[in-house]
Amino acid sequence: MVHLEKVNGENIWDILKLSVSESQKNFVASNEISILEAYAAIASNGYAFPFGVFDGDAPVGFVMVGYGKDDCWKDAPAIAEGNYNLWRLMIDESCQNRGYGRQAVELALNFIRTYPCGKANFCWLSYEPENTVAKSLYASFGFVETGEKDGEEQIAVLKL
Repeated sequence: MVHLEKVNGENIWDILKLSVSESQKNFVASNEISILEAYAAIASNGYAFPFGVFDGDAPVGFVMVGYGKDDCWKDAPAIAEGNYNLWRLMIDESCQNRGYGRQAVELALNFIRTYPCGKANFCWLSYEPENTVAKSLYASFGFVETGEKDGEEQIAVLKL
């Protein structure tokens, strides 16, 4: 059964071994960078929830949820204030095209809808414009592009 596990001392090394294909590396940060960013956000009075995506005992991916903005995020998009975001999603190269990405997004949205940081109206995310696979996946959940960008990435929003 596919489920999320908070990154912890027991599973971190398995999560750090996961990676996407070489052609996808410009679409998503490594899990090392993501976990470092989670720690930095938390240390700066922000919120980050890094999870391993597991099928039974086997790690197959990584997802990270954020909320609001931290003290150091000076150029945050307006939608970040008081809303959740699907900050990262990656499925290991060896586990792709098996439905894990869809299940990971569904599980992340289920977690978000528990409102661990308080009620919010939206979940937002961003992706590279040329990442058509991500765009299609997120649109299938109801994420709609706003025309705004987070750096070079396209922002899409889902009403919670």
